[in-house]
Amino acid sequence: MSVRLKKSLMFIAVIVLLFLGGGLLLYRMVDQKGSNQKFRKVRVERGEISSIVTATGTINPVITVLVGSQVSGTIKALYADFNSRVKEGEVIAQIDPAIFEAQVDQGKANVLNAQANILNAQANLQNAQANLVKAEIAVLDTKRTLDRNRELIEKQVIAQATLDTAQTNYDSAMAQKEVAKAQLESARSQVESSRAQVEQAKAGLKLSETNLRYTTIRSPVNGIVISRNVDVGQTVAASLQAPTLFTIAKDLTQMQVDTNVSEADIGSIVIGQEANFTVDAYPERTFRGRISEIRNAPTTIQNVVTYDVVIQVDNKDLKLKPGMTANVSILTAHKEGVLKIPNAALRFRPEFAKREGTGEKRKEASQSTGQRLVKGEEERKLGRVWILSPEGKPVPISIVLGITNGAFSEVVAGDLKEGMEVIVEETAKGKGQGSGTPLPFGRMGR
Repeated sequence: MSVRLKKSLMFIAVIVLLFLGGGLLLYRMVDQKGSNQKFRKVRVERGEISSIVTATGTINPVITVLVGSQVSGTIKALYADFNSRVKEGEVIAQIDPAIFEAQVDQGKANVLNAQANILNAQANLQNAQANLVKAEIAVLDTKRTLDRNRELIEKQVIAQATLDTAQTNYDSAMAQKEVAKAQLESARSQVESSRAQVEQAKAGLKLSETNLRYTTIRSPVNGIVISRNVDVGQTVAASLQAPTLFTIAKDLTQMQVDTNVSEADIGSIVIGQEANFTVDAYPERTFRGRISEIRNAPTTIQNVVTYDVVIQVDNKDLKLKPGMTANVSILTAHKEGVLKIPNAALRFRPEFAKREGTGEKRKEASQSTGQRLVKGEEERKLGRVWILSPEGKPVPISIVLGITNGAFSEVVAGDLKEGMEVIVEETAKGKGQGSGTPLPFGRMGR
């Protein structure tokens, strides 16, 4: 082989090696660039979406009556037990009435004694009236004697001493008359006092009879006994407050769920909304009801404010029992055929956007765009998603959001169209799963 041929072959080999090396380098550069620009995307579609508020609650009867005792004593008998069906007025317990029967007998005796006192007072009154009449007669008699002696003294028939005696007798008779009047008024007052004592004794008797009736405990309503808190022989004390003997549910075919809804969700709750819930006893069954009341009294537990939302439930089959824990879902909004995106797209933010540090400018631009998009409409939540440009770079799009179910959110305005693909995750090599920093568009609901 000639030297010229050898040189040509070596030149060709060098060219081939350079070409292969450059290609390998270019391949690595492209592969590295492409690995940093890999994204997982989801197509924007239309469909139905429901906004749901979840909460936990307790199942209770609509009307629960606590039956107590207004008197203290020992339980002598019980005529109702757990799950007993009772009617209004039915005897369900008896407190030992011996002491109260004795108090009634004593009250009757006090009435008789007061009535006897009034008879005695009336007799004294009659005696005082007779004494007053007698005193008035004595006054008249001494007055005639005094007048006659005055005529005689003028004629000098009698001595002055006789006239003075007549005057003294008259003055004494007048004094006796005044005393008789005072005694009469005292007798009248004694009669009125005796009458008052009779009424007082009757009132005491009535109180004793009432307490005696209270020893018989009767059901105030038709219902079912769901709790019994006493046993025979137990002493109940009603000095401070009436002790609870029974708890009676008026109607277990109608129940209510008392739920604790957080202050963040209470604004979307209105009376009449549908609510579904499950209980641990029947995990595969969904019970339905409607919101009947939203109570304004707040409950604060560990700095979390909640409000009691009452849900009316039909319980004709008596499956639901008082005290069960209900896992409640309240449908606050439902729409069909709306443009929706996954919430992961709202949380996505590319790495370069974080490094640029222009979050505040983008936030202001988003708010400006959102205000322009919802001008003249009710206030809504603002959000931002990212799509890929024809050059393969993430590009932000500002949107206005509607309702959400926690996984998907409604798009009510913006440049996002059906069929477009939004980025939900950046799968750059060596970075694992894409980041997900939430954007400041407000609460997304449950």
